[in-house]
Parts: sequence; C-alpha cells; structure tokens
Amino acid sequence: MTGSATGKVYLIGAGPGDPGLITVKGLEALKRCDVVVYDYLANPQLLECARPDAELIYVGKKAGAHTMRQHEINALLVEKASAGRSVARLKGGDPFVFGRGGEEALALAEHGLQFEIVPGVTAAIAASAYAGVPVTHRGIATSFGVVTGHEDPTKPRNEVDWRTIAHGVHTLAVYMGIKNLPMLTQGMLDGGRPASTPAAVISWGTTPRQRCVHGTLNTISDKVREAGISAPAITLIGDVVSLREKLNWFEKLPLFGNRIVTTRPRRQTTEMAASLQRLGAEVIVFPTIRIEPVTDYAQLDDAIARLANFRWIIFTSINGVEMFFDRMLALGRDARSLASCKVAAIGPATAQALRERFVCVDCLPREYVAEEVVAALQEKEDVGGKRILLPCAGAARPVLPHELRRLGAEIEELTLYETSCETDPPAEARQRIVDGEVDVITFTSSSTVANFAKIFGEERAREISEKVMCASIGPITSQTARELGIRIKLEADEHTTNGLVRSLCEWFAKA
Repeated sequence: MTGSATGKVYLIGAGPGDPGLITVKGLEALKRCDVVVYDYLANPQLLECARPDAELIYVGKKAGAHTMRQHEINALLVEKASAGRSVARLKGGDPFVFGRGGEEALALAEHGLQFEIVPGVTAAIAASAYAGVPVTHRGIATSFGVVTGHEDPTKPRNEVDWRTIAHGVHTLAVYMGIKNLPMLTQGMLDGGRPASTPAAVISWGTTPRQRCVHGTLNTISDKVREAGISAPAITLIGDVVSLREKLNWFEKLPLFGNRIVTTRPRRQTTEMAASLQRLGAEVIVFPTIRIEPVTDYAQLDDAIARLANFRWIIFTSINGVEMFFDRMLALGRDARSLASCKVAAIGPATAQALRERFVCVDCLPREYVAEEVVAALQEKEDVGGKRILLPCAGAARPVLPHELRRLGAEIEELTLYETSCETDPPAEARQRIVDGEVDVITFTSSSTVANFAKIFGEERAREISEKVMCASIGPITSQTARELGIRIKLEADEHTTNGLVRSLCEWFAKA
C-alpha cells in the first residue's frame, strides 16, 4: 500500500505537562494540521492552538484504561495520512523516550507515508528541574541515565539489570516505576548502591498538581505509599536529589497548587489564565458569559460617519474597543477618524486596547468604575452641552449615561454587543465546582456573578460560595454577589484582572 503524497504525520513531543514546554516547531506543526491525535499526558490546553476545523481524536492510555491499543493508534495514523491529511500526533514528553513514537514511525514507514519527528522535553529533564533537582551537577554527578520501570509485559524475561545499573550512572531517572518501586529500589540495593542514596518521586511534574516525595533508597517506597503518590510519576535516584532543598523553585510560586476558576468569556480568559499559571496556579476555565456582536450595523455605521460631531468617546470595555475598531476598518477607516475627538477609557486594560490601535487616552479614572469616569471627565472640563458617544453592551449599567446627562451632556449610547448567559459551560469544570474540588472562583464583572447564579441556581450558588473562596474584581461586582447571597471573601484593591491576581497572591502569602 502506498500513501498519498500530500499526507504527513508529525510526531510531536508536547513536554511532560506545562503547555509552555512544547517547542516552537511543535506548536507551529500543531497549528497547521488537519487532524490532532493526542495522548492522556498531552496538556489539553494545547488543543486550543489547533485549527478550529481540525479533527481532534483522543487515544489516551493509562494503567487499566486504554482508549486505543497501540496497533489501533498505528492504524489510525496510517489511515489519516493515506487519505492525504496532515496529522499532529501529540505525545506527552518526547515521542522517542518511552513514548512508543518509534513504533508509530515504523508503521508509517512500512506504508510509504511521510512523517517528521519533532522532539519534546522529556520528564527526566523537565520534571526534575521543576522539582529543583539537576540531573547533573559539577562535583556531584557527571552522568545520568533513563530506564523504564514498566517493561513490555509480553517479554519472556525482565531485561533491566538493576544490579548493573546501580553503579552505571550517577543519576538515574526511572519512568513508569511506581508499581514496581520496591522491586527496583531493592535491585539497586542488591547491586551495591548505598541505602542512604537520596531518592525522589515526582508525580505530575511541571504542572500545578506536582507532588514530590523524597527520601533514600531504603525509605522511598514506604514514603511514596504513605503519601498516596500515583502515576504519572518519575523516580530520581542519586546524590543530586539532595539539592532539592535549596533549588525547589516551582513549588514556592505564590499560587502554586491552587485551583482557580475563571468565569470570563472564553476569548477573554487567555491573559488572566496565563498570569495565574505563571504564578503556579491550576486554571479551570468556566465561562459564564457569551458575547454576541450586533448583527445590524446601521446605528454603528452612522455613528462612525459622524465622529467629528462628538467631543468625547468613552470606551468601557475591551470588547467595545475591538468591535468598534473592527467595524471602522471594515468601512475603510482607522484611528485618524478620531482626530477631532477626545477619548476616555474605564480602566488600564481598555486603555491598552486603544493604545494597540494607536489611540492615546485623554482620560483614565483613578478607580475603574463608571462613577469615577464621570468624576475624571469633570476634572478635565465641564461636560455640559458636550456631545459624548458611549459604545457599550446592550445591558450595560445605566450609571454612566444617567450621571453625564444629569450634568448636561448630550449622550448617544451605541450598542455594539449583547452579553448572555453561557449555555454550554464545560461539564467537567462544573462538576469540580459542585464537588468543591477548586480553591477559588474569580468574578470579574457583575454579569459573571449573575450568570454563575443562573447556571447553578441561586441556592446552589450560595452553597458553593460557603465552601469555596470567591474573589471579586471590585465593589460593583461584590455588590451584585451580595444581592444574590453569594459570599465574597476577597475583593481586589485595584479593580482590574491584574489587580485581582495580585490580591490573590497577597492573600495566599498571608494565609
């Protein structure tokens, strides 16, 4: 059988967990492929980088639960490539380090199909580094080796000679060795490795779920059993493990291990999620809002044609900025059309969105709520008799236009989008919230709180807020929560997403 000349499979190492550890080349291949075939250990966040029309196929394997057997995965790759599809085979770690990538590549080669190997960061390197253990260190370890702790069960005999390995290298990294840990440590002891040799077992390395147990060859098996450590895990044996006490950096991040829920719309959660992840948190995306742009542009087009008539334009959200300028570009206009207007923004994120479109902000309030926008404008000039354009959501708070009209301004409200309750929130995230398997739920607007209560029901939402810490971006959001009976335990000092993240760090530092 000869495959199509256009089909090709990329065997991509996704790294051991942290999505940031995929290589640039691997990410580029993932983004352009027709099909993504992914493993249990490939971080699902990476799937968000795939093309929207890509076919996603899960073939995960873990102990006692195989979605597909290896020969079936091989056949699937051959089938897709033979049909002329480009395939990203996304594998945890490195495809050629106990990833069975060699078997998949051979199957493709036997059918005359194109393939490319994109190496990944393997757990022996990455998980060790995130646990604060260098696999080599001058004066301590000048060699390291990797070995499997779980051989092919169809083999007639065990081919790992633990006695010989005991003195073969300074540092040994054992993959998939949890089940056989007592056997392999005894083998090392029988081979003459001192019982006092430092050893560590790292579970879910490089992720916020990382746990590390350390001891010696003589004690590590008992410590792992007592701690309840389970796969996926890697075992490190060697004197370099003693450096963990000084080099353990990842687990000291301010939000390490905390499971934090974001309730922002899907397309707006990326930046906040990235900030939380950089600080060590596990982010659970649970959007409660859906943004729906207007379908009739007549009012917007008319306002854009009359921009020279307005003294001020006030932007109250990033959404408003994006949709306003997208429509301007569609009409063949750009920031130059605002030359005669002054521009106000409700907060720094909205101001940044304007700067990215080459618009300078003339007015930014000290506190990022509608009431403060009015005060900031009054400091700039008397708004009485001034014409002000207010691009906003259909269900925006009426405070801003009401107060400006009270001061004599002529306000033209311009609906750019509607916000509605998310009708299809992630089922797994919802269950984790119900079960109390999260540490913090963040609310970044009144709409996120109100829709959270709609999704769960007000009574259940109140119960959840008693079990799980709820954090608010500012006083307006907190007030909405209180009206619904939802308990807010933390309110950000600065009413921005960055301010909320900083307040969370300060909270957990004190706790």
